[in-house]
Amino acid sequence: MNWKCLLEISIEALESALAAEHGGADRIELCGDLSLGGVTPGADLMRTTRAQVRIPIFSMVRPRAGDFVYSSAELAEMKRSVVGAKEAGMDGVVLGVLTKEHRVDVERTRELTELARPLPVTYHRAFDEIADLDQALEDVIQSGAKRVLTSGGAKSALEGAATLAKLIEAAGERIVILPGAGISSVNIAEVARRTRAREFHSGLSAALPYGSNEYKKFEEEVCILTGQIARISQTRTT
Repeated sequence: MNWKCLLEISIEALESALAAEHGGADRIELCGDLSLGGVTPGADLMRTTRAQVRIPIFSMVRPRAGDFVYSSAELAEMKRSVVGAKEAGMDGVVLGVLTKEHRVDVERTRELTELARPLPVTYHRAFDEIADLDQALEDVIQSGAKRVLTSGGAKSALEGAATLAKLIEAAGERIVILPGAGISSVNIAEVARRTRAREFHSGLSAALPYGSNEYKKFEEEVCILTGQIARISQTRTT
């Protein structure tokens, strides 16, 4: 079995995308305004990042900060953003839609997922606002998404590790569970040990606040993480 682990880094600027790539990241989540949790990046940022970065780029599709219950107008905006991401050469999109009852909006998510094809969809941390994560997992799978970015409903992936492990077991090969929230070089090995996840998501906000322009330090932090990811992969194959 291939146990190679992957590292996704969320960024909001071309310079940090390049730093993440130089540091060895496997994939980028491209966002606008990470201080708000990430919103849809501008078309210019998508195009310039795609022109200079070779690793896969997944674009956030989120029309605003706040909750994930969207109006018809906001859903239409999300559809335009999905089309824009495809036109800009993105390799995937990241999105999430909830019902007023705070469940996965399967119908609307499926509309976006089908529009995004052949690009894969990651259902983001709107997932963590749902009370019944077991049912939410089945709903996301039904929507056609390929990944779930989640902390297991906890403040951080480390705190939610036990739930993440259960979700990964329940998911099997049907969908990828992507642990995220608070993952850093301090705890990624422990998160990996407890969850047995194969992909990990980090914004490195604990090491570098959002909006920081210390791109060399950012690259160094990514490099540390990728080194640990490589050791985790090696341990699992030996």
